[in-house]
Amino acid sequence: MPDVPAVIASPRARALALCALLLAALYAVAALAPLPYTVMQPGITADTLGKYRGVQVIAISGRPVRQTTGQLRMTTIEATPPGERISLLHALAAWPDPDRAVVPSEAVYPAGRSVRQVDLQNTAEMRQSQDAATAAALHHLGLQPDQVKVTLHLADVGGPSAGLLFTLGIIDKLAGDGSGGDLTGGRVIAGTGTIDSAGRVGPVGGVALKTQAAARDGATVFLVPRAECSEAKVNTPKGLRLIPVDTLDGTLASLAALRSGGRLPTC
Repeated sequence: MPDVPAVIASPRARALALCALLLAALYAVAALAPLPYTVMQPGITADTLGKYRGVQVIAISGRPVRQTTGQLRMTTIEATPPGERISLLHALAAWPDPDRAVVPSEAVYPAGRSVRQVDLQNTAEMRQSQDAATAAALHHLGLQPDQVKVTLHLADVGGPSAGLLFTLGIIDKLAGDGSGGDLTGGRVIAGTGTIDSAGRVGPVGGVALKTQAAARDGATVFLVPRAECSEAKVNTPKGLRLIPVDTLDGTLASLAALRSGGRLPTC
């Protein structure tokens, strides 16, 4: 049998093969290298009328507390932990997903601030939000802080965005709709928004992800700060009704219209 001649690659072919290997290695490094971005996604929701991790979210003493039906669910978003940078592959997979958002890490974890500092700020904002929510609810009900004690428990959740839902929960537990019924009308209602002691509702961010969390946990109505209607309408889950709000009184009026089948504002 005649010998089969060996195939000897030319210098040009060897150079091209080496370049291809180097290029593939560079692509692999780029795809796996950590990026200064964070992936955000729908987080937990919690019923302010019920318990969270076995603890009553709203505890009231000094006044009778009503037995309520329905739910008032505050909503959250989750972010990639600060020490866990995402890769290009991770980012490309998350970008088209309506349940996730890719944002610069500094938007969540400001440069120069430690994780502990961010956590402390979020905790302080949550406490301030709880105080404002209690003040707004008691003012609406004509009660003084020395007449009733309200304690809010929501472990491991920071930031001010649960203010509106805390206020509604306190009012529902103490007075309901004023005629013996519930604010919710038995529905699962979710929402977000800051609130101040005067009852003004403010925007919070991440609304498009919070609507996903709300629908996932059974809500059919979502209370959204009016200034964030446009964001809330992006990929709104099917069957979730958006109700814009900007004050506590306006929110209560909308809930009354919802219970009675009246006309409701829309985004």
